[in-house]
Amino acid sequence: MSAAEHHPVHAEHGPVPAEHRPVCTGDHGALLDVAEAIAGDWAALGVRGSFLARNLDTGEQLGFDVDESTPLASVAKVPLALVVLDRVAAGELDPAHPVTVDPGSSSVGPTGLAAFRHPATVAVGDLLLMMLSVSDNAAADALFGLVPPAEADARLRAWGCDGVRVRHRMNHLYECAAGAAGNDFSLALELALRDERTGRHTIETLDPAHANAGSAASLVDLLRRVWRDEIASPPATAELRRLMGLQVFTHRLASELRADTLRWSGKTGTFLHLRHEIGVVEADSGDRVAMAALTRSARRAGLAPDIDLAIGVAGREAFEALRCR
Repeated sequence: MSAAEHHPVHAEHGPVPAEHRPVCTGDHGALLDVAEAIAGDWAALGVRGSFLARNLDTGEQLGFDVDESTPLASVAKVPLALVVLDRVAAGELDPAHPVTVDPGSSSVGPTGLAAFRHPATVAVGDLLLMMLSVSDNAAADALFGLVPPAEADARLRAWGCDGVRVRHRMNHLYECAAGAAGNDFSLALELALRDERTGRHTIETLDPAHANAGSAASLVDLLRRVWRDEIASPPATAELRRLMGLQVFTHRLASELRADTLRWSGKTGTFLHLRHEIGVVEADSGDRVAMAALTRSARRAGLAPDIDLAIGVAGREAFEALRCR
C-alpha cells in the first residue's frame, strides 16, 4: 500500500471544526485594537496562530492566543543554544572543542553543514553560530549530541521555563514526515494541513504533546529573561543575544523593522505549514520589544511570501504601538 493509499487526504477530511475565534489581549483599548487587527489580517490569509509582543521595560503587551502550544521547528534552537552556552559559561563545555560532522549520517537541511558533501570538523562555538545564523540543522544536532534533548529540557524546567519543551533532535522532524509520507514532501505537507483541520496528528512532531513546542507567552518570557540577564548566566545570555543578532534571514518579523536606528535579533522556524519567528527589536531611543509569531497555514504552498509579509507587518504595528513616545 502506498503512502497516499494509506492516508486518503482527498476523499474525507472528517468533521469541519468550528470557526476559530482568537482570544486577543492588550493592556488598554488601543493595544487591543492592534491585536484584533493583526489577528484579522492573518485570518484573511488563511493563517491560524499566536502572536505576542511585549515592551521589555514597561511590561505593556498585545497579542492573541498567547498560551496556545505550537510545534517550534527551528525556533527550538534558541533554548538549545541557551543551555549549551550556560554549560560553556560554567566550564562544562569548551567552545573550542572540535566536533566532526559527516554528511553521510548528519541531519537534513538546506543550509550550513547540513548541505555539505564532505565531513567537516567545527568547534562548538562555531556550531552555535551556524545553528543560529543560518539555521543549520546538522550543527544543531551535533550540539544535541553533546547536550541531549532530555538534558536540555530538564535544564529549562529547572529555570522555570515550563511552557517551552525540547524533546527531540531536529532531524526527527524529517524522520517523522518520511515515516508518514515516504519521500513525498508535498504529501507530508498535505497531511499536515489535513491534520490541522481534523485535530489528529499523523506526523508526530506536529503534535504539541510530542514535539519541541512552546507558546508565544512562554517564548516572549524566555526572551525577556535573556535580555534582562534573569536566566542562566550573564555570559551565556550575552552571547545568545549576540548570536541571534547575526541571523541572516530577514523576511518575517525583521522585514518591516529595517532602519539605521533599529536592531533586530531573532530566530525563524519553518517546517511544512509552520512559519515562525521570535526575537527582540531594540531602538536607539531605548525601546526594547520582544515578539513571538507562531503561524500555521491552511495553504498547500512551500513558499508563501504574503504570509511572511503579514508577520512582518504585525511586528511593525506591534512595535509602533508599544514603543514609548
